[in-house]
Amino acid sequence: MTEANGSTPKLSKNEALKAASAYLRGMVAEELLNDEPFFSEDSSQVLKFHGTYLQDDRDRRLRLKKEKKEKAYMMMVRVRMIGGRMTGHQYLVCDELARLVGNGTLRITTRQEFQFHGVDKQHLAVVIRHLNENYLSTLAACGDVERNVLACPAPIKDAKHEQMNQDALAWASHVAPRSSAYWDIWLDGEKINSLLPAGPPLLSQPGDDPVEPILGKAYLPRKFKTAFAFPDDNCTDVHANDLAFLAVVEGGSIVGYNVLVGGSLGTSPSASKTFAALAEPMGYVSRERFMEVGEAVVRAFRDLGDRADRKRARLKYVIYDMGMPAFRAKVEEYLGRKLEDYREDVFVTDVDDHMGWHEQGDGKLFLGIPVENGRIKDEGSLRLASGLRAFFEKYKTPCRLTCQQKILLMDLEPAWRGEIDAWMKEYGIAGVEEVSTVRRWAMACPALPTCGLAVTDAERALPSVLDMLEAELARQGLADLRLTVRMTGCPNGCARPYNADIGLVGRSAKIGEDGIPEPGKYTVFLGGRTTGERLNVVFKDYVPHDRIAAELSPVFARFKAERLDGETFGDFCHRAVVSESAEVETEAEAVAAN
Repeated sequence: MTEANGSTPKLSKNEALKAASAYLRGMVAEELLNDEPFFSEDSSQVLKFHGTYLQDDRDRRLRLKKEKKEKAYMMMVRVRMIGGRMTGHQYLVCDELARLVGNGTLRITTRQEFQFHGVDKQHLAVVIRHLNENYLSTLAACGDVERNVLACPAPIKDAKHEQMNQDALAWASHVAPRSSAYWDIWLDGEKINSLLPAGPPLLSQPGDDPVEPILGKAYLPRKFKTAFAFPDDNCTDVHANDLAFLAVVEGGSIVGYNVLVGGSLGTSPSASKTFAALAEPMGYVSRERFMEVGEAVVRAFRDLGDRADRKRARLKYVIYDMGMPAFRAKVEEYLGRKLEDYREDVFVTDVDDHMGWHEQGDGKLFLGIPVENGRIKDEGSLRLASGLRAFFEKYKTPCRLTCQQKILLMDLEPAWRGEIDAWMKEYGIAGVEEVSTVRRWAMACPALPTCGLAVTDAERALPSVLDMLEAELARQGLADLRLTVRMTGCPNGCARPYNADIGLVGRSAKIGEDGIPEPGKYTVFLGGRTTGERLNVVFKDYVPHDRIAAELSPVFARFKAERLDGETFGDFCHRAVVSESAEVETEAEAVAAN
């Protein structure tokens, strides 16, 4: 990249670090052997590509500082699960690791994968090796690479669902890092669970890196996310991804994909140059050639992305700066041919969270189980962790994770239904019919105490907010209203708050005398859509945690009184509340100008 004056901007520290890491080796192997409870800053950055983050317990940070003690360091380990796929045995492996070397819980992320929290550095190598020995991997679950690839998790046995899962697996394999560093460091060079490149030959270009021909020696400028979805079931929230493949189905089979690019919801409030964006239509591709187009998009991002300013290093900023026509032309240059035009008759119309009992189409059933904020744990009368352990030990069937932080139990015999319903009652596991609509469609990021970026709570704060919202919606006769409520502890948008009906983004938290942050204040966003294809806007800022429901109460009342026939809550807010706010701001600006 070149500045307007013709000069070349200085690369960010991360870029120099990646280029000098010898393809993701750095000093990781050496630091694994020392007695420190943490890794150096440089190694911590390289470790992200291996699927792990250095964190500390922020509930204890202030007290430990006063006592002049080291931070309570720990590792977060993320398991890359394409389309959320997992066998029953693999679930039990993850459960065992969480209990033995983690904090006793498993966290389903909004990208269909598991996270372990609270892993000591001394146990990190054991965790990663054991996962790989059981055909799971952490490689590229984090870092400036293609992250976990999303696909509809519904285990429906028809052609289009099977094709989508095949395509997601093939794409993930094709664009995965090819360096041997991961296996050299964690597995003594043995590729136990190798994501071998698959699919079409590489779109070779002059100067391609011999080790990483797609990603390059310095890998991508920032993280890159891909999702597959059906128009009538956008359960993977394709518009929030850098690269999206929206299936075009004819005769029950996928014949091609509408390709969208440039989605990303993270922002930095201190940097006005950053913003949330939804993926835009770029073109159409036949199913046989979709990976060639995907690879061309990755290559264009690799070469055009901002490597000087990480705040503006995502693909959305490349597209914003150069415009979609120019970006499409660049992709066509790498591709070596023109793209077909986007199919305007194929677009998102609905979303399904796949909760409850469903037929698979092969005589068997699957069951979607709600998991509040994705946290699998035993707490009080809810013994979800113990219950799922007992389930997989007995039935040994596969499962899948969803982008709504839920779990699908699959390949269930119809004769088992009665005993599985009894199992749920025994362990205090609520079925979807026992969960309120607002709670069913809500989710939060982990935030405090583990995330180093969080400014306040999300996972720990959302349940009480939902309690208040449930009461308010019931009072107004809106208990069955379907709307998405998503909360994050900072503006990075991990739980996708910026395209939700109601987005709650952490702004600040008061630190208690014990050093533990109390539930803080949030920006309330309104006007997104449950189906995910519209951004919301700020409704109110710095709203205290216990005032969120009260501030939304008048909006619910207006919705009930003024909604149009068939109008959703998000559509109403976009039409009435958001539009009125914009008019007020315009009038205020005009008055100020005069």
